[in-house]
Amino acid sequence: MIVNQEDMPFNEVGVCPDLIMNPHGFPSRMTVGKLIELLAGKAGVLEGKFQDASAFGGATVTDISNELQKHNYNYLGKDVLYCGIDGRPMEAYIYSGPVFYQRLKHMVADKIHARSRGPRVLLTRQPTEGRSKDGGLRMGEMERDCLIAYGASMLIIERLMLSSDVVEMDVCKLCGLFSYSGWCHMCQKSNTVCRIKMPYACKLLFQELQAMSIVPKISLKKYCD
Repeated sequence: MIVNQEDMPFNEVGVCPDLIMNPHGFPSRMTVGKLIELLAGKAGVLEGKFQDASAFGGATVTDISNELQKHNYNYLGKDVLYCGIDGRPMEAYIYSGPVFYQRLKHMVADKIHARSRGPRVLLTRQPTEGRSKDGGLRMGEMERDCLIAYGASMLIIERLMLSSDVVEMDVCKLCGLFSYSGWCHMCQKSNTVCRIKMPYACKLLFQELQAMSIVPKISLKKYCD
């Protein structure tokens, strides 16, 4: 929520916080160091010195609290804040002080992305990855599971193969190995060759397995008869 500065709460000397954070966000983010930084920053401003923020040493919370108490501030780092709208003091003490804060800038204009066709990866012939490379929009395993649940099998084929890395390959019906230019080099025949569509990544996997002396075979008897 963004409000005007005159509507923000203020302390006894008129200082307004730049940011108010819900304390329930700290346990989930596990940023306890931020709370200690706030306390140490407050004491550092009052003392006019740097605080040691070492992970396993430096100033303890008790030392910092004693410094705050020495300057007539609350031992726990809490302040009385007054409502910026009606001027009444708030019912609870507010834990406040100076901290180093970085804002994450996420804008829709920097994230919007779509493409119909574009560059492909040389090795797999699949669309490139990432918005900066004009990449494709990934349909992962979870999206695939949703389409399976809806029974949209043709859409799965289109998204995962036809719109991605489809390639036509010659396969021999007898030996199940890849053929080239309509001729099976294993069976030395041409009338047993069948042309099928498959993902290029699948074809690449088969060839890499063959390079490791593992020979996968494709059964096409039902497909081509």
